[in-house]
Amino acid sequence: FGEEPWNRPETLKKIGYCPEKESLPKELKPLPWLTSLGLISGIPASEVHDRAVTMLRRVQLKEEHWKKRMGQFSKGMKQRVKLAQALIHQPKLLVLDEPMNGLDPMGRQEMANLMNSLKEEGTSILVSSHILHELEALCREILILNWGRVLASGSQKDIRTDIEHWADQLTVRCDNPTVLVQTLLKSEALLGYLQDPDQPEKVTLWIRDPETFYARWLTWIRESGAHLLEARSQSLSLNQVFDKVTH
Repeated sequence: FGEEPWNRPETLKKIGYCPEKESLPKELKPLPWLTSLGLISGIPASEVHDRAVTMLRRVQLKEEHWKKRMGQFSKGMKQRVKLAQALIHQPKLLVLDEPMNGLDPMGRQEMANLMNSLKEEGTSILVSSHILHELEALCREILILNWGRVLASGSQKDIRTDIEHWADQLTVRCDNPTVLVQTLLKSEALLGYLQDPDQPEKVTLWIRDPETFYARWLTWIRESGAHLLEARSQSLSLNQVFDKVTH
C-alpha cells in the first residue's frame, strides 16, 4: 500500500492475518467470538452479526458446529474459524500461515477454491507454507526464503531460468542403457545416473548442461548404438527448485 505498517491503524485495517498457531478462546463459540472481533475492527453493530454468519458460511464451517465451544473443535474446524476471523473485515491483503494445516483432502480443495475466489474478487493473498506442491498449484508468484534471506522470487519458470547450471533430469528406456550411459559419461554430459533395478532397460539421467545436451543428444544415441524406446523429461517441480536454491 506504499505505507509503513507500524502504528498505522488505517493501514492495518487493510490486512487480514491467519496464524499457524492456534490461540482460540476454548470456552467461546465461533459466532460470538467473530462478532466481538468484528466490533473491535470497526464493523457497525447493526451489521456485524450478519457479517460473522456470512464468514462462517464462506469458510464452510457447518452450522451444526456453531453451537459448540471452540475447545471442542478439530484442527480442521479451528483452521476454518481462524480464516473467518481474518476475512471478517474484508481485507485487501490476506496473509495466511500454513492455511492447509489440519484439513483433509476435501477441506484442502475447498480452501484452494476459496482462495481462488478471493483472488478473483481482487484480494491479494500471501501464503507461507512448506507444502510446496499446493503452492505450485495456487500461486502465480513464488518467493523462496532461507534464514531470513530472499533466495529467489518470481514465477516458477522465471526462477528456473535464473538458476545457472540447472541439472535437468531425463528418464530413458532403451535396449542397452549401460552402453548409452558410458557414451554420455565419456562426453561429460552427465552429473549422474540411476538405473532402475526392477526395469533394467530404464535409466534416469541427471544432465550437466541441458542446452548442450539436447543439441548433441541424437548424435550421442547414434554413437552408443543403443535403440531408444522412450525418453521422458521430468518436470521441474517447486520442490526441485526449492532444493536447488537452498543447497
